[in-house]
Amino acid sequence: MLGIETTCDETAAAVVERLSDGGGRILSNVVRSQISEHAPYGGVVPEIAARAHVDMLDGIIGKAMTEAEIGFDQLSAVAAAAGPGLIGGVIVGLTTAKAIALVRKTPLIAVNHLEAHALTPRLTSGLGFPYCLFLASGGHTQIVAVLGVGKYVRLGTTLDDAMGEAFDKIAKMLGLPYPGGPEVERAAMLGDAKRFEFPRPMLGRPDANFSLSGLKTAVRNEAARLIEPKAQDVADLCAGFQAAILDLTVDRITVGLRLFQEQFGLPRALVAAGGVAANLAIRNALQDIASKAQTTLIIPPPALCTDNGAMIAWAGAERLALGMLDDMDSAPRARWRLDEETPTPAKFARTRAQH
Repeated sequence: MLGIETTCDETAAAVVERLSDGGGRILSNVVRSQISEHAPYGGVVPEIAARAHVDMLDGIIGKAMTEAEIGFDQLSAVAAAAGPGLIGGVIVGLTTAKAIALVRKTPLIAVNHLEAHALTPRLTSGLGFPYCLFLASGGHTQIVAVLGVGKYVRLGTTLDDAMGEAFDKIAKMLGLPYPGGPEVERAAMLGDAKRFEFPRPMLGRPDANFSLSGLKTAVRNEAARLIEPKAQDVADLCAGFQAAILDLTVDRITVGLRLFQEQFGLPRALVAAGGVAANLAIRNALQDIASKAQTTLIIPPPALCTDNGAMIAWAGAERLALGMLDDMDSAPRARWRLDEETPTPAKFARTRAQH
């Protein structure tokens, strides 16, 4: 399976083989980051991202096929992320996949980018269903019950900013380089987390939703009071912000796991995906959460947590194995809920009981 990923600022392609026992093997995984193009603006510029995808994608696909040592005639299908994401980039990747599928008379799989994240631990760890996914990136923050391929129940989501987006915005307002997440984490290691008292929105709520805009505003207000923050001020602000994020993460995921267990039983694992999963403090917090919930924490390798073609190829392989093909009129989508076609929890429970 050839997989193509162009939903944001990584141009990526990969070839993955689905083995007879249901496991997978990555034959190639080529990712070209656009950080240098977007760094001067402190964030991703959609038009620049789309143009970079146009310029780079053919070469990236060619490199992925060469490294995999296969020809296009050996592909069972071609998969592309059809959303959600920046629509210009999504169009580039999906249109390229359609062209390959049309010329090579190969099936097309239009993959939900979020489903690719959700299914990655099945590629890396052979994980069985059901399990609980915590997806935290620049564009998404969700807690999801992963019940099967195409079967997802969203237990919690952000009501405003995504967690990675909040990290990036805090970094930008404090004058830290882009991408901001790793910079905030580094600064926080040198700061005093108790100097500033920041709010913990949604803490203690019975639902598993997040809200981060109020926390972000509180950091901005404290920074404004300092007029010209010095290096230690920035470190203390980052430490206080990250401490609030950790408290929120522990509380919200604990609630999410409880909701999961009430509806579907004990999950096989707690899975973390997305760029935020690379944050060491958050990883340690997730380990504690999983231990207390008597489940296993699984975090795919960093290269497979962030956007990449291998996860798209694997999601395509999983769907192909179930005969879930797509037509050439599949549309690119800026928004695409992961649980859009999934039965409600009560309906799923009845269906599971019947079988």
